[in-house]
Amino acid sequence: MADTTPAGTPIDALADRFALRLAETDPVEATAVGITDFDDRLTDFSPGGVEARAALARETLAELDRLVAENDADRVTAASLRERLGVHLDLAAAGRDVGELNVIASPLQAIRDVFDLMPAGTPDADAVLSARLAAVPTSVDSAISGLRSRLADGGHPFPELQVRECLAQARLAGDQVAANVERMAGAAPSADDPVRSGLADGVRAAFARFAEVLENEVAPVAVPVGAPGGLGVGREAYPVYSRAFLGSAVDLEETYAWGQELLASIVAEQREVAGRLYPGATVAETLAKLDTEPRYVLHGTDALREWMQRTSDESVRALAGTHFDIPEQLHHLDCRIAPSSSGGIYYTGPSADLSRPGAMWWSVPQGVTEFHTWQEKTTVYHEGVPGHHLQIGQAVIAPLNRWRKLYSFTSGHGEGWALYAERLMRDLGFLDDDGDLMGMLDSQRLRAARVVLDIGVHCGFAAPAEVGGGDWTYDKGWAFLRSHVAMSDEQLRFEYHRYLGWPGQAPSYSVGQRVWERARDEYLAGHPGSTVRDFHRDALALGGMGLDTLRTALR
Repeated sequence: MADTTPAGTPIDALADRFALRLAETDPVEATAVGITDFDDRLTDFSPGGVEARAALARETLAELDRLVAENDADRVTAASLRERLGVHLDLAAAGRDVGELNVIASPLQAIRDVFDLMPAGTPDADAVLSARLAAVPTSVDSAISGLRSRLADGGHPFPELQVRECLAQARLAGDQVAANVERMAGAAPSADDPVRSGLADGVRAAFARFAEVLENEVAPVAVPVGAPGGLGVGREAYPVYSRAFLGSAVDLEETYAWGQELLASIVAEQREVAGRLYPGATVAETLAKLDTEPRYVLHGTDALREWMQRTSDESVRALAGTHFDIPEQLHHLDCRIAPSSSGGIYYTGPSADLSRPGAMWWSVPQGVTEFHTWQEKTTVYHEGVPGHHLQIGQAVIAPLNRWRKLYSFTSGHGEGWALYAERLMRDLGFLDDDGDLMGMLDSQRLRAARVVLDIGVHCGFAAPAEVGGGDWTYDKGWAFLRSHVAMSDEQLRFEYHRYLGWPGQAPSYSVGQRVWERARDEYLAGHPGSTVRDFHRDALALGGMGLDTLRTALR
């Protein structure tokens, strides 16, 4: 990669070098963050590959300790590096970084989904695509090596639920990748088509091997949901996961109690809105009625994509130059329907050179053809502007080192900002329609419920009285979610299983929002005469980081 970023200070230069070296050791993540120089490769997920990344972290921290910060920017970079690499090494020391397996963010999904982000249709792009397809068998085999190492290690167990769901995904992954690449490459049968050249057969065979290992080696020793380790990771293991997603060590007992209080306050607000929409109706009845309102209904994914794009474009036009400073390069968000069918909605940032735009992806479950805008307008604000697209895109074009531009994203910071953005749009008058407002409150209620569920289940805290108290069980968790989340059972089941397999991530949204709101209040109190727009400008200019680093930097 041609290094065109000014070196600045020694700490800046170290952060730049680390970002490029990390990209080379993890090409899948490099593609995700927008570094495209390694798009012809895939990541080594074997114990050796994982250790190589841990060794790079240790080496970088040792070099950082020999350097002296020359300015405030250096201090932020150094604090961000120390915090992020430190928690990475803590996960490694706990044996939690090898053989990862969950329904949303493990090597299986990383290899499958990275092809969504690749260009195709030109000779150069197709050559890169073919090279990466050819790398799939080796990368999948490295992930298998990770699974076997975790089995041999006898460390943290494989939950049966995650194994079963991933097995189903693995059986479909080969065909999904092949079909996606064929679609991107133009789908014209020819000897030169990467899908027709035999590479697709290797991809299918690789994922079939992964499925066989799950079925024949992992599943027989997986821990059932009702057994210890089958539902949550436990109070001892959970703090490092929580810190990984927050960049802060929070008081888990206090946060669990706060989550229940937050949830109750949102429910009370929903009841007020329900009374205005349909006098006498309960919140549940109101949500059901909103789904029948023709003005909120979209039919088909084409209509969904067009509505997403229109809503995004309108928000940018309204916010730019008024409540936010939005660079011209970020005025467009590419709204897409994802090739997979997991039910997730997510954002991918622009590439470092801006040749790939920021994009909002909607992964529509098979058979779902009807969508409700009352529920999803707030989602466009979350993923687009002023949410992820503004936050992440602004970091990409900012005069920061590559680490801070592309790699220092932390869920509590990023998802907390996006949830903060949803509530902010209500305060700015963009959710004056009570149906859209109910959708935003529904989104906030979901995130508050996740604080309670995730911390409660994984730490083994007492369940709320509304589900009978006592120990959390799978059925209590499901009943709790269904009572608080307006989502189809199919989508909600995926979400539930995601929380069980990805400890610490789900609470990061509401906890992050809490920190962002406090940071704004502290900023305004400490900077007399400043406006909220000034806060947004200064905070977003910092790039991604852990929540503790954010609070320190803004002071």
